[in-house]
Amino acid sequence: MSDAARTNAGPGRAEPIRRIVIVGGGTAGWMAAAAFSKQLADLPTTITLVESDDIGTVGVGEATIPAIHAFNAMLGIDQAEFMRFCNGTFKLGIEFVDWGRLGSSYIHPFTSFGRDFRHLSFYQMWLKYSRLMAVHGGTALPFDNYNVCAVAAYKRRFAHPEAGAGGPVAPLRYAFHFDASRYAKYLRGFAEKRGVTRVEGKITDVQQDSRTGFITSVQLQDGQVVPGDLFIDCSGFRGLLIEQTLHSGYEEWTHWLPCNRAVAVPSETVEPPVPYTRSTADAAGWRWRIPLQNRVGNGYVYSSDFITDDQAQEQILRTIDGEPLAEPRRLSFVTGKRRQFWNRNCVAIGLASGFLEPLESTSIHLIQTAILKLLAFFPDSDFSPADRDAYNRHTSDEYDFIRDFIILHYKATERGDTPFWRQCRDMDVPDTLAAKMDLFRSRGRMLISNDDLFKTPSWEVVMDGQGLSPRSYDPIVDTIPDDDLVAEVETAYRDIQSAVQRLPSHQDYIARFCRAEVQP
Repeated sequence: MSDAARTNAGPGRAEPIRRIVIVGGGTAGWMAAAAFSKQLADLPTTITLVESDDIGTVGVGEATIPAIHAFNAMLGIDQAEFMRFCNGTFKLGIEFVDWGRLGSSYIHPFTSFGRDFRHLSFYQMWLKYSRLMAVHGGTALPFDNYNVCAVAAYKRRFAHPEAGAGGPVAPLRYAFHFDASRYAKYLRGFAEKRGVTRVEGKITDVQQDSRTGFITSVQLQDGQVVPGDLFIDCSGFRGLLIEQTLHSGYEEWTHWLPCNRAVAVPSETVEPPVPYTRSTADAAGWRWRIPLQNRVGNGYVYSSDFITDDQAQEQILRTIDGEPLAEPRRLSFVTGKRRQFWNRNCVAIGLASGFLEPLESTSIHLIQTAILKLLAFFPDSDFSPADRDAYNRHTSDEYDFIRDFIILHYKATERGDTPFWRQCRDMDVPDTLAAKMDLFRSRGRMLISNDDLFKTPSWEVVMDGQGLSPRSYDPIVDTIPDDDLVAEVETAYRDIQSAVQRLPSHQDYIARFCRAEVQP
């Protein structure tokens, strides 16, 4: 640091971070580079990203959740431009097929259900409504029929919510499907325009301060040395800095999330893209289907204890709708999280920080929240332990919340048709999840932390969709006269159907708003 910089720091004040080094590109690396170049633009900070073209990225994450809007808005990204570049489509939720039992399906949507009434959740009203219908010899429609996102998804319709528009139906909340490799390329252009320097090369050595253990620089294969003050590890599963160098530890969750392999393959488009992700439970795991404008992303997440890699590849190739566009790509992983996400002067982001399978499209979200938390706790040269510990605690809790929600999909099942599903159905689960399931079984109630990514409606629709039926409902519902309750539930259904009927088709809306050029 220059003498002038030391003088400006003042007596007793720590020096600012001058050099950020991001190790690894891909989605995580370029999201971090883009965010730092935007948010730290007024600081005297240089940002260098080191990546090698010879090291591939995982690059299969193509589905997101609505929280990505906040990240893109922070960068000032034009939505139509970004979607055209990334072959994007809109996403209103995830359809789960064969999860609760063979032949079952439901959609986990992004907006609320019906309308809460007298401080009761709509689900409680629907529970009693279902019982009233049964008494009179009828059958209530499945719960997801009372959600505007789910109904629009099934009918393949979409439009942006109108700003300030009110009405009896909750607005559509949406996310995106897009080509993750092109999103990284888009953000690379964004970051480089704002001064981020990309260095090409493989890292062969990591230097550390002999006294503190802090990382001081990385050395490339050609001998080049890249020094830094703060290092961001986006090196993927291998965790080059956070684990191979700093030995931060890893908490494994394969006893709850047994899938440890995936095979991914893109295929030709054979129909207009639907506005939802599809997850289909299979004999030894589950298959994803993600429609983009120019292709469909497909994959099989599975446990190698119950199926071989070759059998899994044969299964995904047998079940895709169109011709494959590339050779299948195989991945291996261990579900879990780092014991320290921030260790010394290194912060792990993306797959280097942990892995939760993409069942609920949380991979890119975890990258985003890691970046935002780091900006909230951004260090100076003192690297305050209090800041580091707070970051680690909040990140660890976030992983735990999402972990429980994903485990729920495996545990809450009636399936016993294969050894894999019998193991999932019969396994013990974390106490935090067991308590939620017991509470729901009693009267359909949920008690969710404010910090949980997935709120009460998400837990309700997944538990109900997987066949976890409450024994009764909240007795407060009985204070609503039956006729009023029936009218409220049935009006919600009619209002949603009417609102969706006015929407254009998803395909037509994409054609008008963000039709992509054909990409290689």
